[in-house]
Amino acid sequence: MSRVKRSVHARKKRRSTLERAKGYRGQKHSSYKRAKEQLLKSDTYAYRDRRNKKRDFRRLWIQRINAAARQEGMTYSTFMHGLTLAGVELDRKVLADIAVRDPETFRRFADTAREAAAA
Repeated sequence: MSRVKRSVHARKKRRSTLERAKGYRGQKHSSYKRAKEQLLKSDTYAYRDRRNKKRDFRRLWIQRINAAARQEGMTYSTFMHGLTLAGVELDRKVLADIAVRDPETFRRFADTAREAAAA
């Protein structure tokens, strides 16, 4: 069997791992073994938190909509139920943005939701 010389590829792999670990604390930025271990953890956290970010933003939007709806004398659930009955198909991201930037438009949405829920 022929011999495989790996020095170039091995060095390239180690160098790229250490470059990715720049800025880590302690040996994690200079020791290949420690850097490799930390990168495994870091990639896991990054994968997990890309999904958690969506969850966190949805919670933030709901809090903002709830606060604006309560200023109009409604709860979040009655407001959203009224919008569904009225046929308003805006997602929470847009509604939260309207609640923060344009209270007058949100007030009109609240009136629409109130009328639809009462009917």
